[in-house]
Amino acid sequence: MNRIIAITGGIGSGKSVVARVLGCMGYEIYDCDSQARQIMEESEDIKLAIGAEVCREAITASGIDRRILAQKVFSDTQALEALNRIVHRHVRDHFKEWSSSRTICFVETAILHSSGMDALVDEIWEVTAPKEIRIERVIARNNLSIPEIEKRMEAQKAEEAAIPALKKRVINNDGAQAILPQIEALLNLSD
Repeated sequence: MNRIIAITGGIGSGKSVVARVLGCMGYEIYDCDSQARQIMEESEDIKLAIGAEVCREAITASGIDRRILAQKVFSDTQALEALNRIVHRHVRDHFKEWSSSRTICFVETAILHSSGMDALVDEIWEVTAPKEIRIERVIARNNLSIPEIEKRMEAQKAEEAAIPALKKRVINNDGAQAILPQIEALLNLSD
């Protein structure tokens, strides 16, 4: 029997930090963002659908212009819904195949509920941090403006509200509490 644990949280919360720690501990992590990017770049059908249904300008001769696509979907909820509808099914199918042979594995995703991945996991680890810290982290790594970050945070609010309390465990990544002891405690609960 395999056990699947989701690592989720809003932009800048520190999901990737938790995933890297787990990776160093020997656990296998499926990163939905990087897998979705790869699947999108490799599938001509997905690119055609994005150009037709989401944002024609985001599709170029060399592939997908992610900055243009992000600007569109984080300012237009219908475009975001269309993009999610196009991509999520492919990612879920890929993940099911990837996870089927693993005893315990983790899936890192910011959009656990809207992607439909929540139906595939046994437990959810939500990584949290105060808004100000999250904004600082995103500015440092992505060079986005505060309004761009706040749009993304706003778009993710429904995701955070949709996490079922019964499956959820919280990791506080506020910079004051050490992450490793929190991860070890949750791993002990999951055994």
